[in-house]
Amino acid sequence: MVSRKDDSLQSISVQLDGKNYTYWSYVMKNFLRGKTLWSYVTGVRIKPTDETATNYANLVDSWEADNSKIITWINNSVTHSIGVQLAKYETAKEVWDHLARLYTQSNFAKQYQLETDIRALQQNDMNVQEFYAAMTNLWDHLALTESAELRIFEPYLARREEQRLVQFLMALRNDFEGLRGTILHHFPLPSVDSVVNELLAEEIRLKSKADKGSVTPTTLSVFAAPRQSPPSNQNRPPPKVSSDECAFCKEKGH
Repeated sequence: MVSRKDDSLQSISVQLDGKNYTYWSYVMKNFLRGKTLWSYVTGVRIKPTDETATNYANLVDSWEADNSKIITWINNSVTHSIGVQLAKYETAKEVWDHLARLYTQSNFAKQYQLETDIRALQQNDMNVQEFYAAMTNLWDHLALTESAELRIFEPYLARREEQRLVQFLMALRNDFEGLRGTILHHFPLPSVDSVVNELLAEEIRLKSKADKGSVTPTTLSVFAAPRQSPPSNQNRPPPKVSSDECAFCKEKGH
């Protein structure tokens, strides 16, 4: 049986909200396996019923303690509204089976939804790192729908990496059009991770360029040459006297 030294009730960091069951169940299954308690969920380890067995009372106490601990871990990793639904169940297996019935979709349905979300995702106002994290999250969920055979089939993994690269590049902002065109002509095609490194450097370069090129109207007015006002009448030269006028009487003709 499990050592009673492990009394921590802290569960996994992923919280089941009804939309992420595939990932949540994956993390929780591995968590319980690490505690050597997964057999309680599968029903392999059931509550002792043979009252004539040696140390029967201790066996029952130990089983109930582990069973209650698993239920508590599960309750601590789901939203309140989901946790309320679990109160009617007594065993960890019943709790797990209920959640599986409620949230398990066919692989095709999950794949369809994830593929749709991937195609709809655009970088928009996200920086490169934020966009990469959002896209990676969808890719990881989609990978969970793949069969075990596909996950070790090298040609499929290579094709999947190319597809991810295309999806990522297509969803980038037009700011990266130049770099995108260059990457598409690489042979062999780079990995998504190496492309992200290039994009991060390009993002810094574009930001620096934008900061240097941002000149406000006020700044422009400082460097603009001052306008010169037309000369005043006092500075104008005296009008020329016609050669036909008399210098004394100002009459013409003599």
